[in-house]
Amino acid sequence: MESLSSEIFTILKYLLPGFLTAWIFHAFTSYPKQTQFERVIQALIFTVFIQATVYLVKDILLWLGKWISLGTWGSSTHTIWSFTTAIGIGFLFSYFANNDLFHRLMRWIKVTKQTSYHCEWYGTFLNNDYFVILHLNDERRVFGWPYDWPSDSTKGHIVLMDPAWVVKGKYVDMPTVKSMMFNVQDVKWVEFLRKK
Repeated sequence: MESLSSEIFTILKYLLPGFLTAWIFHAFTSYPKQTQFERVIQALIFTVFIQATVYLVKDILLWLGKWISLGTWGSSTHTIWSFTTAIGIGFLFSYFANNDLFHRLMRWIKVTKQTSYHCEWYGTFLNNDYFVILHLNDERRVFGWPYDWPSDSTKGHIVLMDPAWVVKGKYVDMPTVKSMMFNVQDVKWVEFLRKK
């Protein structure tokens, strides 16, 4: 029984950096939460990246150790580098997902037409950094700067800064209103205006 708990501890110590990377990725991106099974699979994939990187770092440090004494490589060193690498990979994958860098390269070499964003709604708001007009279900329209929007088009709220009602093609300012919040379920569609 004691050897079984020791083996479970060793396995958890090995897999925990992958779970840390997955947690960082989901904490800093707008991707929706996955099922428990999908999160475990994602953590296992991250574990492969982490362990490969740690073994590469180990080889580099041991090679450098021929000229500069950096200490010995032991299990605690491996653990420290695993968690350090997990944090770095988590932030790196978050950066690529939030900026569409990897998929932009893949689109350029004609591998895919997809983006890194989890849905068109989020990517369109992110890439159109200008004023919008919300068309509401009750036929009213409101103009403003989209300050915040949900990552899911079916739930949440859009926050418009310095809003103005659009009445017969003219903007009716609301001088005492700093921002307005609209439930996305009250929005029929969104116009993204061109920069002048």
